[in-house]
Amino acid sequence: MDHHKFHGKDIPHIKLDPKMTIEQLVDVYASSGFNGRQLGEAAKLYAKMIKENATICLTVSGAMTPVGFGGIIKTLIERGFVDWIITTGANVYHEDHFAWGLPVKQGHFDVDDMKLYENEIVRIRDVYIKFYETLEAQDQVVQKMFGKEFPDEPFTTAEFCNLMGKLSKENSKHPEKSFVTTAYEYDVPVYISTIKDSSLALNLAVHRLAGKNYNLDFVREIIEQAAILYDSKKSGILELGGGVPKNTAQQTGPLLDQILRRDDGGQDYIIQITDARPDTGGLSGATLQEGKSWGKVQNSHEGVVTVYADATIAFPILALYALSNQKPRKPKRLYKKLGKLYDKLSKDYSKNPSIKTKKSKKKN
Repeated sequence: MDHHKFHGKDIPHIKLDPKMTIEQLVDVYASSGFNGRQLGEAAKLYAKMIKENATICLTVSGAMTPVGFGGIIKTLIERGFVDWIITTGANVYHEDHFAWGLPVKQGHFDVDDMKLYENEIVRIRDVYIKFYETLEAQDQVVQKMFGKEFPDEPFTTAEFCNLMGKLSKENSKHPEKSFVTTAYEYDVPVYISTIKDSSLALNLAVHRLAGKNYNLDFVREIIEQAAILYDSKKSGILELGGGVPKNTAQQTGPLLDQILRRDDGGQDYIIQITDARPDTGGLSGATLQEGKSWGKVQNSHEGVVTVYADATIAFPILALYALSNQKPRKPKRLYKKLGKLYDKLSKDYSKNPSIKTKKSKKKN
């Protein structure tokens, strides 16, 4: 469609009804303008991804689990609306507080942090976490999980999180209160794009100083992620914030095409919810259209929506819309298939290591 001509849907004089459903509210957003319209279109695109049985990656940056949003992620996993996840170590670490019944409370943002420090309270904006009762207790849990019994052979962060989910399910007080345990149950791979930049890695230091080595196989990890895209008939990403999780998911296209010369073309769909500006040149604010120049997305004109909004506001609306109008999908259980997906990509590459091969399922 030529967007330089006067055509398009009429903008209605919006009326709200006390009995409106979330679907009707999203229709209101989609028929308006600015970021309200973008949110409405993003919600509808997410529903389309689900309906088309696309392989959906959820990326999560920022402090989403300390505000309880792990529960939303858990529900999406249970409905089959999220097939694999890339997040920060902090989101996995703080999510486990809820499983173990460790205190996290609403606090306030306008405070004297010197006094909070004296009271042994850690603050994330307006969320309070107890230093000893929560953080120290969680540290002991993590250290026990990945101590001497943890295998010495190379591992990926998906294996790391899978074991964490398994142990939390078997031993925590409230295993139902963690998307990590749910990911374990549904075989949803959870990758941590920057594990060393989190308390998860900090807690491994005590064992390393005692002589235990940890061998993260980060190269296998990025190949597994690319192999998921390579095997998918349709694929998409729902990005909450930007940062390294965003790029880790999007770089699957360049790995396949630029490095392995598969000519895959990148993701079919990407939704980005961000508050980062694009004009500073930062990765978090980089537009999805710009990603086309890198081969991260199939088409820069369709199948991509950016919502400039706080994810704590936009994500529940988008998620509830999908939960309201899309039937549950059969879990893809990708975690158990990672070995086969890796081998498939490896086999195809070994046949033609330097010759581009066009995949018929992808069209630019």
